[in-house]
Parts: sequence; C-alpha cells; structure tokens
Amino acid sequence: MTAIYNGMPSSLLGQVAWRKSRHSNPNGNCVELAELPDGQVAMRNSRHPGGPVLVYARQELAAFVLSTKDGEFDDLIRG
Repeated sequence: MTAIYNGMPSSLLGQVAWRKSRHSNPNGNCVELAELPDGQVAMRNSRHPGGPVLVYARQELAAFVLSTKDGEFDDLIRG
C-alpha cells in the first residue's frame, strides 16, 4: 500500500473491508467506511467506489459519531 492521504483514490488502499450502515439508501447512495491497517478510518462515496477517500484518525471519527449521537447535526437533516 502507498502512503495514505486525504483525496487519494480508494483503489490505492488495497484490500480493505468497506462497510455501510444498515440505514443506507438501497439505491447505492451511501457513505462507506473501512478500517485501515494503521488504525485510521477511510470514508468513500459508494457511487464512486474507486474515487477519492477522506481519511480520519480514530479519535476524529469518534468525536464526530459522539457529536452526531448528541444531536449536534440534527438541523442538517430537517426539511
């Protein structure tokens, strides 16, 4: 695997196990996550599986998930 960086093509990450939420859209409009060998987490758009990834430290992803659970982003999903 090459050096990992934000925006790199997901195809360069090698064989990682991508997964998505059970709440994902059945039409394939999903965010997928994969744990990387160095402990970081990659995120990609399922509509573009070879496209760019965002790479987060485990602590960064934990902060986002906890903030989401606390409702900090609820205003973004209201119609």
